[in-house]
Amino acid sequence: MKHIIIFFSCFTLMVAGCKKMDLEPEATASRSAVFGSEKGLQLYTASFYNNLPNGGDIVRADNMSDYGARTDVPSFLTESGFTALQGSGWNWTALRNINYFIENNNDPAVPENIRTNYTATARFFRALFYFDKVVRFGNVPWYGKTIAVNDSAALKKPRDARSLVMDSVLADITYAAENITTTDATRSMITRYVALAYKSRICLFEGTFRKYHSADGGLAAGLGATASTWLQEAVDASKQLIEEGGFSLNTAGGTDLAYRQIFISKQPVRNEIILSNIADATLNVLNDANWYWTSATYGSRLSFTRGFVHTYLKIDGTPYTATPGYETAVFADEVKNRDKRLQQTIRMGNYKRINGGASEPAPPVFSYTYTGYQPIKWTLDDMFFDGGTRNDNSISLIRYAEVLLNYAEAKAELGTITDEDWAATVGALRARAGITGTLTSLPTIVDPYLQQEYFPSISDPVLLEIRRERGIELAWEGLRFQDLIRWKRGELLTKPWNGFYVPELNVAMDLNEDGKNDVLFYNGTAPAPMAGVTFVNVSPKLGNGSNNPQRLSNDSFGEINWLNNISRKWDDKKYLYPIPTADLLINPALGQNPGWD
Repeated sequence: MKHIIIFFSCFTLMVAGCKKMDLEPEATASRSAVFGSEKGLQLYTASFYNNLPNGGDIVRADNMSDYGARTDVPSFLTESGFTALQGSGWNWTALRNINYFIENNNDPAVPENIRTNYTATARFFRALFYFDKVVRFGNVPWYGKTIAVNDSAALKKPRDARSLVMDSVLADITYAAENITTTDATRSMITRYVALAYKSRICLFEGTFRKYHSADGGLAAGLGATASTWLQEAVDASKQLIEEGGFSLNTAGGTDLAYRQIFISKQPVRNEIILSNIADATLNVLNDANWYWTSATYGSRLSFTRGFVHTYLKIDGTPYTATPGYETAVFADEVKNRDKRLQQTIRMGNYKRINGGASEPAPPVFSYTYTGYQPIKWTLDDMFFDGGTRNDNSISLIRYAEVLLNYAEAKAELGTITDEDWAATVGALRARAGITGTLTSLPTIVDPYLQQEYFPSISDPVLLEIRRERGIELAWEGLRFQDLIRWKRGELLTKPWNGFYVPELNVAMDLNEDGKNDVLFYNGTAPAPMAGVTFVNVSPKLGNGSNNPQRLSNDSFGEINWLNNISRKWDDKKYLYPIPTADLLINPALGQNPGWD
């Protein structure tokens, strides 16, 4: 977002310069400098981009998900470790900035069509602001204008109904999609296609949330009948972008490389990326993806669970869990002949890294991974980037693949999805991943593993497969927690953190079949050291007498279990975060979310 940063810097200097020169009264100088020219409007709206996630936010955004084992159990998932005292997120500064712009963007010195474009941009950001607030807190107060500091009635108002707020969000995002005229080839600016993409995400969330949370006095009680309206809005927005946007799935590099290229490319892969956070070393705009995903001491050390890896299909499109003996397959075998996104998401097979210019085999490293399934999705292969904030790969905020999945899921929820829809969405994504079957026709058979382990209340094979596809395609992109919330499947966050299968102790394992052993699991006294082999202690007790968080499921063999000695608990109150205690004390009229009193 190089040019955005320059714009915002100029805006700051411009306003400061007006104050310093004192050529006019301060308020007049500020207003005329900003609202009296297109450049002023452009500079002001550039400040809104600070409200988008940065690269670091995205690469760590799935650090609380059902498929990710991590260093510790988030306090949010413990029985009593999270309360309203730890609540956060009730901040409204960004909204005031947006509303002030919308109210004051009326200077006739600027042509109306230009003012409309920038108002539409501001309303896009207001829609995102409120959507994030509703996802986090449910009902929130709607403010469609700036509030004076002495307007106690507005500042102390209770929360508005979800329906009012989300109808306002829909009006804003629709206005943005219809009126933004900005064009941009860099994939760093808000365009009408960006607005359409986010509209598809917002409407799918709200439609499915209302569908699955409306029963038995749920959080969307009384709104179930409106779910289909929101789902249709998601279909329409997705379809418009698909037909008019000119986007396509990246296929450069073939099935072995096309998927991962999206996440490691310095410049956004423009045919698929709709909006991106772009790195620029000259402006020190970088991200720390390598540091976060490779360090033994920094970050959450996230790794896939084995249960989720089992959802990746075989290359012929059949479920891996239909393979006899899959439960006891060792790592080197279970990752073969699978959906090729797996090899582009975790360390496996012939994956290599660059060390001082030399390419070296790089199996999973147990100083980082707890399960053996170590992610590579956002990391660059050169070890130079591993320490500090050095990554210069662009980070996708929203991409065409998600829009295809939004379209497919919304149509499936409505019962209107066709074979043609399937082939153009899920089928196309699977074809890019090298899968040869299940590409052109709607599935008709329920995968019992997917149903039993993840979605027991879903009997529609189409919905099940779309949810499978969404989890795999969008893994580590920061959408999983929202998906679990809207599907009302928070219980999945308590699934055991399991890793690959270890057939026996004290026998070194060659994880990438390069002829060199990589890891050995032992119980009690460690064997004599072996060059290049990491030893992992899976004894019941550690040397200090404490319980070992890393064990095997059958003590001397079985799946790796990580941190299952610490209880995780889901409660339906957690579908919303609490209103922070400090903010509730300031305005008791807000009321607390159910169960957080």
